[in-house]
Amino acid sequence: MAKNLLIVESPAKAKTIEGYLGKDFTVKSSYGHIRDLVKSEDAIDIANNFKQTYEVPADKKQVVSELKKLAKEADMVWLASDEDREGEAISWHLFDTLNLKDATTKRIVFHEITKPAIMAAIDNPRKIDYNLVNAQQARRVLDRLVGFELSPVLWKKVKPSLSAGRVQSVAVRIIVEREREINKFQSEAAFKIVAIFGKGKQAFKAELAERYSKQEDAEKFLNDCIGADFDVRSLETKPAKRSPAAPFTTSTLQQEASRKLGYSVSRTMQIAQKLYEAGHITYMRTDSVNLSDTALASASQEIISAYGDKYHQHRKYKTKSAGAQEAHEAIRPTYFSNHTIDGDGSEKRLYELIWKRAIASQMSEAQFEKTTAKIGISTRKEELTANGEVMKFDGFLKVYLESDDDEDDTQQDGDNAMLPPLTKGQRLDLEEMTATERFSRPPARYTEASLVKKLEELGIGRPSTYAPTISTIQNRGYVVKEEREGKQRKFRVLTLKADHIAKEERLENTGAERGKLFPTDIGAVVNDFLVQHFKGIVDFNFTAKVEKQFDEIAQGLEEWTTMLKNFYTPFHADVANTIETADKATGVRELGIHPEKGEKVSVRIGRYGPFVQVGENASDDNKDYKPLYASLRTGQSIETITLEEALELFKLPKVVGEFEGKAMKVAIGRFGPYISHNSAFVSLPKEIDPLDVTEEQAIELILEKRKKDAEKLIKAFDEDPTVKILNGRWGPYIEFGKQNVKIPKDVTDPLTLTFEQVKALAAADAKAPKKGGKKFAKKK
Repeated sequence: MAKNLLIVESPAKAKTIEGYLGKDFTVKSSYGHIRDLVKSEDAIDIANNFKQTYEVPADKKQVVSELKKLAKEADMVWLASDEDREGEAISWHLFDTLNLKDATTKRIVFHEITKPAIMAAIDNPRKIDYNLVNAQQARRVLDRLVGFELSPVLWKKVKPSLSAGRVQSVAVRIIVEREREINKFQSEAAFKIVAIFGKGKQAFKAELAERYSKQEDAEKFLNDCIGADFDVRSLETKPAKRSPAAPFTTSTLQQEASRKLGYSVSRTMQIAQKLYEAGHITYMRTDSVNLSDTALASASQEIISAYGDKYHQHRKYKTKSAGAQEAHEAIRPTYFSNHTIDGDGSEKRLYELIWKRAIASQMSEAQFEKTTAKIGISTRKEELTANGEVMKFDGFLKVYLESDDDEDDTQQDGDNAMLPPLTKGQRLDLEEMTATERFSRPPARYTEASLVKKLEELGIGRPSTYAPTISTIQNRGYVVKEEREGKQRKFRVLTLKADHIAKEERLENTGAERGKLFPTDIGAVVNDFLVQHFKGIVDFNFTAKVEKQFDEIAQGLEEWTTMLKNFYTPFHADVANTIETADKATGVRELGIHPEKGEKVSVRIGRYGPFVQVGENASDDNKDYKPLYASLRTGQSIETITLEEALELFKLPKVVGEFEGKAMKVAIGRFGPYISHNSAFVSLPKEIDPLDVTEEQAIELILEKRKKDAEKLIKAFDEDPTVKILNGRWGPYIEFGKQNVKIPKDVTDPLTLTFEQVKALAAADAKAPKKGGKKFAKKK
């Protein structure tokens, strides 16, 4: 047995580190946290200073047993979990659970997995930092208390099976409020004037700064330009510079990987974790933009050797984030000389993005010459403006340009284009002038990455919490990430060419969304309930203040149990008061009166989701009365559905014709629209509106489903038509009523199975214990 046992969180990291250390070291993985709070309500003893009760989950017992054995045999145990609060807590849990001793335990940290960094860490060990452990405990305890106390309130007052969390609830609020801003937004139209002067390579665009809200004003401007003289009134040329962005933090990496590579926040973190554990990049959970002196020297050497002296510019970036945690470095390559790495496509792409961003941060500014030409019109007092830009020196742009979240198309036409040689007083030939109707845009919906940016701006959450927060609000069904098709919208274009103005109407697609976050109806109702009854939980400043308090605990400036007491006492009182006094929240909204029945039409949240109701609920006077109900369709919302759209929902189910002597009925179920025929159900494809289904389409879909089912069927049994052997995604299996049963590997031909054998396999499967949870859940 080696003298030293070194424990890290993940097997990938263990494998990388084992290669750097000699035979005196055994490197093992704890597979993330080895214990957690017990699941029951007595996990935290509030009266006893928030004392916690922990347990080692079943899937970690073997790991703990092996680590205990190895720790007993070793002379020294090295705890080498990550260098943030979560990592410090993992080291403390290991120390406590493995019954380690101070004298024979050392804690080491490093922010890159390279041989020099590991050896330097071993030369500079320390003890467990209990301030960091307490900060993590405070977050864990507070979030558990909020979840455990708020969730039952939501079950009683909104809907069963709901849950709430501290940071997650604020994230949902941001999305709900943005959606309401968009719903209230009134788009305004204005005409944008653009002129084209010259032909071929000499052609350039100029724009009028003013926009005209009325078509007649835009038309008059164009009319006045017929036969007018255009000349260059002024020319201004001045130098301009552009500086590179700072190296990546967790937040900026998530944003840029989303914009440039289309990765979700959680995917970015999964790939970054792999790159870190393989020794390719520095630690991926950081809010520092600092680079070490070694990294600066290495980047300088790489830039000078690849591009020359004039491309290098030494820079030290300062972290602006007020709550920036421990003194980490920014995310950078461990070796700048590696322009790429071995790995799968996604790993290579993310690595190259990190390499380019870090290298660019130490490169020279890009230099431009910007020209602004003001063009006079003999018949009008206004001037047209033409902008041109010529790059004089590319600098950092040789390597990398940061992307932008701004999707607004209002930037001037002709920006960044080159202008032909112009002189003051030069007469210009007008080729064409257009007045195009443009509409103002509502605020943009959040993407995962722009939501991270917003949370960071508000001081809410930290590098380790962004990805889990965004996954949680989607998993809980409060927010959905989806694509939505836009709507066709007409816009007017007036074109002046020679002495003639042509008018036309064109079509454009507006409101199309890709990968944007939308609140669900239940998300909006829960948010409103929390805003009304638990203002502190969803208040941005309050949540940011709590994050700051965790930082102060980490620095040893605040006692963690005092902080928890100050939070919990008023919060607990709010919970008790809300259970006692609050009304049930349904998000009910009245839409109007049914045109034929004369009854009230309303929309609300029910046990199974949002629905429209015609009529009131049964009363003591009329116990037999039943209102009509209809579920909302995908894409419809309680807050925006109209009376007309609600009434359409009652047109289903409807019979669309007969086939083989049986009716074909179109309806909408839990999983979307479908056709029912002879006890069989056929899903409707997205492109077919359930209200417009024809008899021919219904028959075609039924026959298509039968064909697919026939191809799937391997064997049926006369003894019971609900028992079949089918071809599945992972090979043949038995469908025994509602039970799916695996076919044993030793059965080479499923056709040989008899009904009795199938029945026996189904009975054995029903008795077999079901597997629960994932083995070795990795630390997030």
